[in-house]
Amino acid sequence: MKHKHQKTLELIFSRPVSANIKWRDIEALFIELGAEISEREGSRIGVRLFGDRRVFHRPHPSPSTDKGAVASIREWLKVNEVTP
Repeated sequence: MKHKHQKTLELIFSRPVSANIKWRDIEALFIELGAEISEREGSRIGVRLFGDRRVFHRPHPSPSTDKGAVASIREWLKVNEVTP
């Protein structure tokens, strides 16, 4: 895993939950882990990873991901044994 993706993973697992993680970095991490990403209606995207499909809302106008989404992503990664 590239250093940039490792840093994003560390930010996702940091406590307290970070509100400064850029969505494009999370999306790049998903792709690095082997995800297939599809555009959905509006600003939603579908992420197929770990044999599971999740739908996320791409933040706008701010590029930073909200804390609730980061916590949800953390739990999804943790369940699938992806940790920093």
